[in-house]
Amino acid sequence: MTDSTHLISDLSKRDVALLRAVAAGRAQMSQSCEPDLFIDGMASCDQTAARCLAHAGLIEPVLPAVAGSLTRARLTLLGASVLAQQAMPA
Repeated sequence: MTDSTHLISDLSKRDVALLRAVAAGRAQMSQSCEPDLFIDGMASCDQTAARCLAHAGLIEPVLPAVAGSLTRARLTLLGASVLAQQAMPA
């Protein structure tokens, strides 16, 4: 099992909340090897979780960001699929 597969199968409520914020268009992120996520203009309270979501391929910047600037974040196809699965009753 890869790290991203492990993350996807073990999403926390905070991870899902971050994915929902991204899906709602409320998130921006920096583009770097360790991207930072901002929700409603405020830094995410869990940058480690945000970075794990980015490294797992669940979120990505819409446009390449210039160093030191932010761009809107979006769900990847995988991220949208994972979020949809979280909404399904167990």
